[in-house]
Amino acid sequence: MAVIRPFAGIRPCQEKAGKIAALPYDVYNRQEAKKVVEQNPESFLKIDRAETQFEDSVGTYENKVYQRAHDTLWEMVEKGDFVREAKPCYYIYELTMDGRVQTGIAACASIDDYLSGTIKKHENTRAEKEADRICHVDACNAQTGPIFLAYRANAVIRDMVNAKKQETPLYDFVSEDGIRHRVFVIEDEGQIKTIQETFEKIGEIYIADGHHRAASAVKVGLKRRESHPDFTGEEEFNYFLSVLFPDEELMIMDYNRVVKDLNGLSPADFLNKVNDIFEVEKLDSQEKPKEKGQVSMYLDGNWYLLTIKEEDKSNDPVEGLDVSLLQKLLLQPVLGIENPKTDERIDFVGGIRGLGELEKRVSTDCAVAFAMYPTSIGELFGVADAGKLMPPKSTWFEPKLRSGLFIHEI
Repeated sequence: MAVIRPFAGIRPCQEKAGKIAALPYDVYNRQEAKKVVEQNPESFLKIDRAETQFEDSVGTYENKVYQRAHDTLWEMVEKGDFVREAKPCYYIYELTMDGRVQTGIAACASIDDYLSGTIKKHENTRAEKEADRICHVDACNAQTGPIFLAYRANAVIRDMVNAKKQETPLYDFVSEDGIRHRVFVIEDEGQIKTIQETFEKIGEIYIADGHHRAASAVKVGLKRRESHPDFTGEEEFNYFLSVLFPDEELMIMDYNRVVKDLNGLSPADFLNKVNDIFEVEKLDSQEKPKEKGQVSMYLDGNWYLLTIKEEDKSNDPVEGLDVSLLQKLLLQPVLGIENPKTDERIDFVGGIRGLGELEKRVSTDCAVAFAMYPTSIGELFGVADAGKLMPPKSTWFEPKLRSGLFIHEI
């Protein structure tokens, strides 16, 4: 049983929503984030990445950076850039990218469901990345970036969401990357009860994206429980900000690999080894793989389609992933990539950048590129249901949720 409850959100005033809403903090490096804030001083990045308000000599993780995030947030609330919802609500958050629509429900999920495994993970987290967001949430006394959750589609929720979307939205704007964002508020007590009870029946919820944000929010909640030993479980710190999407509407893009050298092999010798492992077809031009079990490779100015042989496939939810098979069959034994999480010879390129980016990398700082067939949402669920973890950089979700549209005060 999953507890997905409404919350009294802090959200932008209507006229400023489009300017405040920002891409997640972790899609930018420091200089990129600073440039965004310089160009748009109202961007929520000045809170999510408060080091943008300091000289470069100030460290990203210094205490005064987190204090500045707190001060900026609450000054904006005081000034009226943000408004407080009068009572707990659900929010419908619709994103449209290239004509494809996905619609989620912004709500709060339970840290106990995370700890018990009702909310399922498919990635490990790194302590140093958690530490940053723990400090940020704790200092701001608020969760500012929603965790992207997924659930198996449900007709009751679908019908209610579609009916609400016929009404006038609270926000309706197009962000600088061409994504349309619309937000609606569900404040009717009967509808709120129906949604809450329906999620209780759905059961499992899955983290699609935002594992570090989720882990950090949970650890802040546990920290506050320690300092409030008489907690009841109803306090806001027992819950974390999320947007939940039905699986049928989600798109996972390819997450591609580039390797900086051929491990001492010439292109011809490397291609011979590839021919021994895969069924190989030379392509006339760049072409993405068309189905699971295929990988497109760019080497020495040419594209090739690699098909994994039947005898090498696996029914295991992790070992059977294309990214796992590429690692097992080629990257490790031939290119010497023992651990893709730590090896500096391999890099990862989100599918949003296209195959042209792979060609560019091979022409500049890499020797070979591999374009993957996207991992499916069903495969993600399968890995999480088995209690296993995906290899690093297996999924790339688009479009990205904006930070700053919903804030959960804890």
